[in-house]
Amino acid sequence: MSLSAQDIDRIANLARLELPPEEGQRMLDQINGFFTIVEAMRAVDTTGVQPLPHPIATIQEVALRLRDDVASEPNQRDANQQSAPAVERGLFLVPKVIE
Repeated sequence: MSLSAQDIDRIANLARLELPPEEGQRMLDQINGFFTIVEAMRAVDTTGVQPLPHPIATIQEVALRLRDDVASEPNQRDANQQSAPAVERGLFLVPKVIE
């Protein structure tokens, strides 16, 4: 996959950017260079390769610092909603701003 100068112009227009022609060409070269790297990476056969939890795991054992997924704070919903102007079934009510 590669982009054309028209693609860069369209992307710049959508992003509301004003790119001079030389800057557009530089962007085109950089983005197409990135796509070339991605295509080369896709061409590598990774069948049977296990994903690594960390890049350094190939050369040394890495102890992941993961914690148990448990609630550590008490539920203070009622206390937090006391100052709200309107609450219904535990949810903040806000005025409709879009019709």
